[in-house]
Amino acid sequence: MYETRVASRYAKSLLQLAAEKNVLDFVIYDMNMFAGICKENPAFVRTLKNPIINHDKKLSILRRLFDGNVNPLTLSLFEIITRKNREAYLPDIATEFIRQYRAMKNIVQAEVTTAVPLNDELRTLFRNVISESTQGKTVEIIEKVNPDIIGGFIIKIDDKQLDQSIQTKLKQIKNKLNEHSYISKY
Repeated sequence: MYETRVASRYAKSLLQLAAEKNVLDFVIYDMNMFAGICKENPAFVRTLKNPIINHDKKLSILRRLFDGNVNPLTLSLFEIITRKNREAYLPDIATEFIRQYRAMKNIVQAEVTTAVPLNDELRTLFRNVISESTQGKTVEIIEKVNPDIIGGFIIKIDDKQLDQSIQTKLKQIKNKLNEHSYISKY
């Protein structure tokens, strides 16, 4: 809980400062990149969270990785957070920044799972339907392919899910058949 509050406060401050300095597009790109690096490299996250590693060493690592590759405002955030010995919160700050940015820009992220890859026509159809159901928000689609669902689709938006897959329909039919005993009791 404490981590969430810390991340939320830093993310909110960074969002306001980036908007004020007109570098919001650059900083969101940096935070997406940083969050992606954290997701792909758990060892990097463990290094940031490791209390044995000196804070100066962590700052040196961050500078070598990101100096010249991110906006100066993003790099200054990394430096400030590290000087305050809170570098363990950086992955959470990045995630929270992205969440707050999407909320500010009315962007909703939807995960669409289908049995086969989407073509442009279906992608546009999903985007329009989801936008309509979210009161006109801009939609970012994350496409996933899972042949196990056989057909249909599964849409996840935040904590809501719409499952219209053939796999789920078959399970529902199986459960209904199991509920009712059709064997004669004579």
